[in-house]
Amino acid sequence: MKHILLSIPGGKWTILFTMQIIFFILGCILDPVGIIMICTPVFVPVITALGFDPLWFGVLFIMNMEMGYLTPPFGFNLFYMKAIAPKGITMSDIYRSIVPFVALQAIGLILVIIFPQIALWLPNLMVR
Repeated sequence: MKHILLSIPGGKWTILFTMQIIFFILGCILDPVGIIMICTPVFVPVITALGFDPLWFGVLFIMNMEMGYLTPPFGFNLFYMKAIAPKGITMSDIYRSIVPFVALQAIGLILVIIFPQIALWLPNLMVR
């Protein structure tokens, strides 16, 4: 499986983008623990082979899982919101209301991909 991911044309950034899309899709339908069990044995060797920092990749994973908690059909936070919402609020209202939040999280994910030091500054400071 590692060889399949490493053979994706477009270089290391395309491979990273593909992994993020896979995380996002899996985050919509699975629990993060299941995604870790499925993806870690495949993705971590690829990330290290591409020269990316595993800690940074872990931050990207967590950011994707947070988006997964807000996206239908199985976004856990959607059901929490429905439980505390007033009686007139439907699930479709909640689905529509999460769009700006998922968009903001996606922008944050893109920023951390472009500027890895956002996620690595404090750990690097602690290691010194």
